[in-house]
Amino acid sequence: MELFKIFKKQEKSKNVAKERLKLVLVHDRADLSPRFLDMIKTDIIRVISEYAEIDEEGLDIKLTRMKKDGDLTPISALVANIPLVKINNMDRN
Repeated sequence: MELFKIFKKQEKSKNVAKERLKLVLVHDRADLSPRFLDMIKTDIIRVISEYAEIDEEGLDIKLTRMKKDGDLTPISALVANIPLVKINNMDRN
């Protein structure tokens, strides 16, 4: 049954390649460079870090396409999953 494990690994790399291709296509359609997305990611980390400790290893920020209700034209959407380790204790005025 070791033979099936080899095929499973290839399927995983196939899915990774597919997701990367989707990301490249979304970037092209949105006319945003990967450098621009990295700049946004850096700014998001900086701002949220003022309020909470972030698990940067688990951080996932993607640019995707989605359709709004009743609209046929897809729009770009920034989707972020940001694991918060600890909220900073801040005095509220």
